Amino acid sequence: MRIGLAQINPTVGDLPGNAARILAAAHDAAAQGADLLVTPELALTGYPPEDLLLRGHFLDDCASRLAELAAQTPLPLLVGHPHRAGKALFNAASLLLGGRVQATAHKRHLPNAEVFDEKRYFAEGRAATVFELAGERIGVAICEDIWQPDVAADLKAAGAQRIVVLNASPYHLDKPHAREAVLRQRVAETGLPLVYVNAVGGQDELVFDGGSLVMAADGCVRHRLPACVEAVRVVDPDEPGEAPDIASVEQQVWQALVLAVRDYVRKCGFS
Repeated sequence: MRIGLAQINPTVGDLPGNAARILAAAHDAAAQGADLLVTPELALTGYPPEDLLLRGHFLDDCASRLAELAAQTPLPLLVGHPHRAGKALFNAASLLLGGRVQATAHKRHLPNAEVFDEKRYFAEGRAATVFELAGERIGVAICEDIWQPDVAADLKAAGAQRIVVLNASPYHLDKPHAREAVLRQRVAETGLPLVYVNAVGGQDELVFDGGSLVMAADGCVRHRLPACVEAVRVVDPDEPGEAPDIASVEQQVWQALVLAVRDYVRKCGFS
């Protein structure tokens, strides 16, 4: 299986622009021969959407855009979006295939400290979600889920052969090393390889640094995307590829500051 990592830069609330960005990445990945494309967490809305999630018309528009993506995507697409189920709202990831939603995973661990307030908006997911594609069983985790041991363990128990993680993980000092240590711990606990796709870009006071990666079952990073730039890369997750070392802390901070200021100006529409 060839998997595409869509390390994209969505804008909070820009549903038409974000959907167009996702679809462009899907066409790019399809041209590179991908069997599956994975977006970041809440790629359709941008992160964090905050009180936009309290507006019914915004959620209606999200559902319409998701249906359009399902109809238009040229390949199987795992996309992050808010999902209404009855009266509950979930931070979700859906597999779009054959013109419709084939499977949906709900985030189980909702961060609610520091810059995060997901419990204000979302209900907690309960189930382990595993889908089969191209002969492989893929388990889905969403951001904070991979920082806790139970979700990965449940995915393994449900028959997953690989874990795919959708993220909107903001940068702080030397965050890349902290992330990688957690991912390596989950891999060691489960024996499962994983694909980690992170958002990139500045959004108000937050900056997302990308650094998406593929980790083998032995904890070795086989592929790593560059920090602080958009990229769509299709990889064979079982083969070695480009995996440059994590930048020095000084370089990380410089890249994050440049990206944060540039996107603050651009996304606020300053002239």
